[in-house]
Amino acid sequence: LDRSLQVIKGLGKKAGVSLNPHTPEDTIAYVLDKLDLILVMSVNPGFGGQSFIESQLKKITRIREMIGDRPIELEVDGGVNTGTIKSVVDAGADVLVAGSAVFKGDDYKATIGALHGALD
Repeated sequence: LDRSLQVIKGLGKKAGVSLNPHTPEDTIAYVLDKLDLILVMSVNPGFGGQSFIESQLKKITRIREMIGDRPIELEVDGGVNTGTIKSVVDAGADVLVAGSAVFKGDDYKATIGALHGALD
């Protein structure tokens, strides 16, 4: 991982990593200074519409603490909807992926509005 990140950064590009639900956050501690983005998968990848795995909230919080004042975006993908969005943001997420929540209905604008409203 370290070498791959060195190559990416050496090309002047931004670099990120993705952590599946069962990958511990300390796996990336040694490369934090080479990262621009950390993606926490809050469902098992590969199947849309899954429920948010609640244990990932603690992982998000711990990663936010690990990031500290580094300029690293923390993204969360999986199970983000009106019922989970506030807790995900409160745990420390900067970027949210709410694919199934948005695209399962016909009125995308209303759904996105409801997601924003759930943050209040």
